[in-house]
Amino acid sequence: MKKVLIANRGEIALRVNRACHELDIPTVAVFSEADRESLHVKRADEAFCVGPGPSARSYLNIPNIISAALISGADAIHPGYGFLAENARFAEICRDHGITFIGPSPDAIRAMGDKATAKRIMVDAHVPVTPGTDIVESVEEARAFAESAGYPVLIKATAGGGGKGMRAVHAPEDLEQALNSASSEAQAAFGDGRVYLEKLILNPRHIEVQVLADAYGGVLILGERDCSVQKPSHQKLIEEAPGPHLSGAFRSALYEVAREAVKAVRYVNAGTLEFLGEGERFYFMEMNTRIQVEHPVTEEIFDIDLVKEQLRIARGEPLSRRQQDLHAQGHAIEVRVNAEDPANNFAPAAGTLKTVQLPGGPGIRVDTHLYEGATVPPYYDSMLAKIVARGADREEAIARMVRALRETTIEGVKTTVPFCIEVLTDPEFIAGGVDIGYLPRFLVREARLEAAAVR
Repeated sequence: MKKVLIANRGEIALRVNRACHELDIPTVAVFSEADRESLHVKRADEAFCVGPGPSARSYLNIPNIISAALISGADAIHPGYGFLAENARFAEICRDHGITFIGPSPDAIRAMGDKATAKRIMVDAHVPVTPGTDIVESVEEARAFAESAGYPVLIKATAGGGGKGMRAVHAPEDLEQALNSASSEAQAAFGDGRVYLEKLILNPRHIEVQVLADAYGGVLILGERDCSVQKPSHQKLIEEAPGPHLSGAFRSALYEVAREAVKAVRYVNAGTLEFLGEGERFYFMEMNTRIQVEHPVTEEIFDIDLVKEQLRIARGEPLSRRQQDLHAQGHAIEVRVNAEDPANNFAPAAGTLKTVQLPGGPGIRVDTHLYEGATVPPYYDSMLAKIVARGADREEAIARMVRALRETTIEGVKTTVPFCIEVLTDPEFIAGGVDIGYLPRFLVREARLEAAAVR
């Protein structure tokens, strides 16, 4: 691996750039016209403009990205997360041009990227899954499943993620409209309008398992993360590791299932298996065939660099650690600092950053591309930074995170910082073990308090 092109932007492009430089690998950045002054462009050894601001014409522009790799002499591409990270065709095109795709094989991406296919593979591997359908071809087929399984049910797009193409249906009269809107949203977002149905488990916990696998059959299970604090759009806001109040039996069974799932797909590189937890039971939801936004909390408690491991695996090396050498230490929490207005249904914001003061001190890590004067374009995900707090235990991690957020000042756009302080100091969150219904309940509670104060 002589040179790596980073096919992404923002904080993850910087994160990959740093890992490459620590391994003495030169880097190539790609950028849209809107990101010309972005920090990931300044930090790379070379940079190429791949198109105008909108993603479809730049960061999703496969011909331009491949051309940049060939012109620069990059022999590997790291896709980061989002954009082309889970695009099997892109991974194939890289391979066809003699470029190493730093991630799993196209076959693994394709199998796990299609949620209906992934579910069938997991069933064959004896991994517990929620009751559901294959791709539904008609309203009648959907209605038959819903009536047999019982309402509520969940309509899910088979492609993509991020909460798009997902609808909860609580009554028969709402099914047809929800099916049509989910399919239309999925078609617009992913170019694939196919959907399937699952029995909706009300307010489970969102528990995911980080895995690493090499080309020689080596598999590492790097514990779990609890990602249950999610916005009403199902997008994660606060993540932590390890998951609070999980029994030893739950963890042992979860890790064993994750190991079997990785083997069933013949998976290589970094990946994350997502599960719904309900008491002592858990159900496979999906597998993300890429590095996750929230990977730093795992890195902090296991003292491992997951991106460097990705690079080493991609250049044919075996795993650098053994399972018996991995022991989680302490607790880590990540907050996503988004350019959003929580008071306005988390509406995204764009603008120029006038003041940027980021936290530091013991146990604090900040992954960001922000600087004073930087522009937040309207075309991309609203995340500005990830603040990670590590402590000897969960109590200390929360205290450090609250302190770090209070040290943070970002002016020029509205952010989620004040809102996240409220969440982290809420007794229900502090108690630990919240479910995915927690944040919607919190929002309703806060709205009622504000209404009462106005009266």
